[in-house]
Amino acid sequence: MNKRLLTGALALLVSGCASQQPDLPFTLTLAHINDTHAHFDASDAPITLDGRPLYTRLGGHPRLLTQANTLREQAKQQQQPLLFVHGGDAWQGTGYFKLNQGAMNADILSRLGLDAMVLGNHEFDISNQRLAQFIQSVNFPVLATNIDTSTDPALKDAGLLPYVLYSLDGNDKERLESMEDAGRDPVVAIIGLTLENMPDIAPNTGKLVFEQELKAAQSTVNALRAQGVKHIVAVTHLGLERDQRLAAGVNGIDVIVGGHSHSLLGDFSDLGMGKQPDYARLVTNPDGRAKTCVVQAGQYAQAMGRVTVTFTKDGRVSRCEGNNTLLTDGLFYTDIRRTDASRLNDDEQAALNGRIATDPRLAVVQEDKALREHIDAQYRPALMAAYGKVIGHVPATLTHRRLPARDGTQSQVAPLVAASQLYWINTPQVQAVTGRKADIALVNAGSVRTSLEPGELKEGNVSLELLPFANPLSVVSLTGRQIAALLLETINASLPEGAHTGRFPYVAGLRYEFNETRKGAGFLRSLEVKTDAGWQRLDPNASYTVVMNGYSASGNDGWNTLYKAQRVLTDRTDLAWVNGQLTAFPVARLDKAAGGAIQVHYINQPLNCRAQGVKCNTDASAFVEYVRDQQPLLTPLRETGVTLNRL
Repeated sequence: MNKRLLTGALALLVSGCASQQPDLPFTLTLAHINDTHAHFDASDAPITLDGRPLYTRLGGHPRLLTQANTLREQAKQQQQPLLFVHGGDAWQGTGYFKLNQGAMNADILSRLGLDAMVLGNHEFDISNQRLAQFIQSVNFPVLATNIDTSTDPALKDAGLLPYVLYSLDGNDKERLESMEDAGRDPVVAIIGLTLENMPDIAPNTGKLVFEQELKAAQSTVNALRAQGVKHIVAVTHLGLERDQRLAAGVNGIDVIVGGHSHSLLGDFSDLGMGKQPDYARLVTNPDGRAKTCVVQAGQYAQAMGRVTVTFTKDGRVSRCEGNNTLLTDGLFYTDIRRTDASRLNDDEQAALNGRIATDPRLAVVQEDKALREHIDAQYRPALMAAYGKVIGHVPATLTHRRLPARDGTQSQVAPLVAASQLYWINTPQVQAVTGRKADIALVNAGSVRTSLEPGELKEGNVSLELLPFANPLSVVSLTGRQIAALLLETINASLPEGAHTGRFPYVAGLRYEFNETRKGAGFLRSLEVKTDAGWQRLDPNASYTVVMNGYSASGNDGWNTLYKAQRVLTDRTDLAWVNGQLTAFPVARLDKAAGGAIQVHYINQPLNCRAQGVKCNTDASAFVEYVRDQQPLLTPLRETGVTLNRL
């Protein structure tokens, strides 16, 4: 448990000055977003209205600000309290982040009027020094009660908090330093919880210690209750499944506002955006009496959630209701290229606007003018300049989805990424560096960050948006048995409802059929590798050369089989550009640091992706060259190699 929290709680208990909050009914509204991933501009999106497939633009931060201000004004008119929170992963995902790192996020998020944000895994993508700068730059509290920062030089004094307290008097709110400052107005504590296995997921966690989610949550809740806090909101970055486990395993959390699994809770199937579990579901606590309300609001700044929670006199949740609302620009087209010819006429547009006005899941929202102008003046010119040359064209939308659906729909993009890696690694110029020919490519779904929209495809669309993590490609030998074990491990981990699906494996040079035999688990029915003689059964005892990005090759994000296979010895080679020259970096072995982060030990010179003249984005290089050489008119592959038969 965070030492600052424990010390404060004990001091209040010993001195006998724990606040006595009044026994009064209380209603709180929470506006919330999560997994915005630097989508400061609106996203082109397909949507179905009255059975008709159409295209619009959703979200973006100027539109989020307008919606937040609308909710604030409604709360003011009703003299009701409202808090606005972010469920983490504000970083990464677009060229804006690639160019500006955390600085633009700090700038734009500070203009939204947030009351709290929890750290997500992508906030650890750069360094703890950069994260510390972000925390110190924003005008709202950044939370994580289950992170011990005391031994990390960058974050120990950066201002990361275990929780924040707000005193609420109607629509007026005041941030409290402690419950000693509380009067008779209701006080809400917001705690932050992030992934306990962060070192396995994030590349740069330094010397931070990540404590168990349920244990840290219960300790924090107990300490806050001892101080007299009656109302507790947990802003989490755990994913829906773990949020539900948290609600069922911890007493005293009233609301969980989540992130990480990108769950647009509610039924949006008639809008063409799928059906998720119910929004504002109540989960019974272990004591069998109290209940916790669980919410989450999708992804990419496309929607905002609004939940209203009513408490009984003794502080328990009696009602919890609300919904997610997709924020559209109100313009609809029959073609995603949004030409004048494909725009709906005025009568059709008016009819749709009337339809939207009656549906709480949709709202026509205009962008905040000042924030739009600020982004356009300060950041957008550099973004446009960074996109570079045209490498090809996309004739129709190529959709990325992490986990194949029950109807067989799966990513059209990840198989192309896998194909590009297998193609590039086997080109003569790359083989001259590695001395190896690869048999198979593996791609974790989470490394692919976006769908590809119709129109020109530029270098920057690949390196800044599609594959923004600047990962080196790795080639490593694995046995057929290890490949099968990896597939079983990652597929089974991706299937449970609300699971983190970024670890799901897409392939090239390999094909598999997986049957789900019970909810969330199953087996490989077939597993074949492509050879010069055609498709053949994968030999469990044979050795195969496999290409993948270095992050996955080290066993991160649940690809544990790869870590285990390389703990003692490996023949792995990582590839990066050094002063424009493709260079091989042989790996000796892997191990884990004290905090659990995976470490790569190189045989000779270590690969330092931050060093001057070093560029590690060979994953993006592979895709760029593949499009130029093989698919200048980029279309889906006829066979993806993935068959997932789900119950």
